[in-house]
Amino acid sequence: MKTITGTFLLGSTLAVAMYSTSLSADAIHSPTGNGSLAEFDIVRAAIRTEGRMAIFDMEVASAAGKSRPTATGKLAGSEVFSYVWPTSINSSEVGFEADAGILALAITAHADFDDTPLFDENGDNNPDNDGDVWHSHWVVLHSNDNCGPGALAVVDIPQGSQPRLPATWPGLPILIDSPGWDPLIASDRVSIRVAFDDIGAVQGSNFDGVTAGLRVNESVHAPLLCVVNVFDVASGDLSLPGVIEP
Repeated sequence: MKTITGTFLLGSTLAVAMYSTSLSADAIHSPTGNGSLAEFDIVRAAIRTEGRMAIFDMEVASAAGKSRPTATGKLAGSEVFSYVWPTSINSSEVGFEADAGILALAITAHADFDDTPLFDENGDNNPDNDGDVWHSHWVVLHSNDNCGPGALAVVDIPQGSQPRLPATWPGLPILIDSPGWDPLIASDRVSIRVAFDDIGAVQGSNFDGVTAGLRVNESVHAPLLCVVNVFDVASGDLSLPGVIEP
């Protein structure tokens, strides 16, 4: 695993000689062997639009979704595994304040908490025990040194503040949304379709692909959720070279 630093995640220059990525319209292609686990070893990341839908797609070396975090029995220090598409889409397009940080779509799994209170992903008539089922989120990321020097975190909501939030915000004190979009995970592929009110505002935006581990901070707030490890980055340097096109 590689520790994520702000320099790395904010797309500054990083010498990664092993990468030889290529672009083809709406996709970033990456060679196999860069990820520590095959299920998180990205070989292709893409976003394209179809009508008012944006289709987020990621291919890995094999067995997408195979690994999920082991339950610890407590929230503090628990882990989150994720397939992520960081974008240059403005955070206001999905219901947050404008220019709040790096807007990313994430497909996540975590065994120790449920952050989709409106949905029953495992179909057992209990919406409060589904965290270990792969599910979708919008998150807003920004550097936070409390997660480590230059590291990224999901942006915290300061106590007492009332920022603009999506209608499906799950009530956590961070900039996260639980929209209920169902991911499709099969074989070597993870994909999800997302509707936008203004698809034109999305087209032309940039993106990248990341597989990563996050961790709930021991303080459980300020910060709550830190990005602690990356398994792979499609571009090699998080430069967001992909362009969302029809």
